Amino acid sequence: MEAAGNERLARGGAGMDLTTAAMRDVQAREAAATIPVYGQLPFLPERASGCELITADGRRILDLYGGHAVACLGYAHPGLVRAISQQSKRMLFQSNAVALEVRARAAEALVSVAPSSLTRAFFVNSGAEANENALRIACTGTGRRKILAVTHGFHGRTAAAAAVTWNAADSWYGFPMMPFEVDFIPRNDVDAAKRMIDRDVAAVIFEPVQGIAGAFGLSPDFVTALRRATRAEGALLIADEVQCGMGRSGQFFAVQVYGIEPDLLTTAKSLGGGIPCAALLATEYLASQQKPGDLGTTFGGGPLAAAAIVAVIDAIREDGLLDNVRQREAQIREHCNTGPVRGIRGMGLLLGLVCDRPATEVRAALLQRDILAGTSADPEVLRLMPPLVLTAGHVDRLAAALADIGPRT
Repeated sequence: MEAAGNERLARGGAGMDLTTAAMRDVQAREAAATIPVYGQLPFLPERASGCELITADGRRILDLYGGHAVACLGYAHPGLVRAISQQSKRMLFQSNAVALEVRARAAEALVSVAPSSLTRAFFVNSGAEANENALRIACTGTGRRKILAVTHGFHGRTAAAAAVTWNAADSWYGFPMMPFEVDFIPRNDVDAAKRMIDRDVAAVIFEPVQGIAGAFGLSPDFVTALRRATRAEGALLIADEVQCGMGRSGQFFAVQVYGIEPDLLTTAKSLGGGIPCAALLATEYLASQQKPGDLGTTFGGGPLAAAAIVAVIDAIREDGLLDNVRQREAQIREHCNTGPVRGIRGMGLLLGLVCDRPATEVRAALLQRDILAGTSADPEVLRLMPPLVLTAGHVDRLAAALADIGPRT
């Protein structure tokens, strides 16, 4: 096996250092053994600490992308590592067929930081699964067959979640038919929201801050209009906080910034700090309408995930991370509107840097300076979703790199 590995490295090509050869070897092995649907960046992380990814040759890459907004506590956070280690030794897994104290603690902790009307949690595995269950509750609870979403939003790649994802039907949806009627409200169009939300609508699903769209924060007037119109017409309001939730907005949930309370809220990504998990939060009334067998999951609410959820919420509270998010946002807005950046949008630490050239070019230039950022569906917007433990020094490093790149000449 070792000889084969050395042979693969030797085939890396003349002029290629061992690190580059090793990276290409791993990428080739992944491509040969998986369905190769992902574009991958040109470095190979070996370990990670704090906000940095560390390569075998010692590069320390500042991670401002956070693994698609998952690594909310950064890497090797002692509280999260300890919780996972202790729980894995105690009991790695058990299903919802039995009650678990750690699951009870996770549910109690989550509803304690949610909008006050959301008193019940249902644990699942992913954001798409949480949205699927929210949409199911909306359709069965109202008896209606139409769902409204917001243009440019993204809600997942499963059948119902993808049906309410903007442009999915025209590009990658892939299912022979949609499970319900779907229409899209133009984002920030208050008049359209009032006109389109009627007695045929089961629910409106929206991202308070649209992540994949390039950290686009919906206007307060529009979000308020969604809440008022759905309530007036007997439709449900579903807040998809898969990406913008769990402290990333500067509050635990972005709807708390907007001052509204949805009927259902979904959260994932940062929820477990790196352990796959998600949750659907519901009002007492909607929870009471579900009977045994209506919802189900094998892995959702497992003890390892539950322990991670508790640890993440504890760390956000005890480490003062909501204040840190607000401080780092203010610092980014003050100092990072420089070089190729001509505007900053979004909320908290879900920010979009509007660039004077394709965002892919700026991302590549930053990566040459050992800073990782993300792109988005908007070709001019570079997306920042760093760990909530980001420091002032990290922001200074980003600002200096952007200034060094400079504006387009």
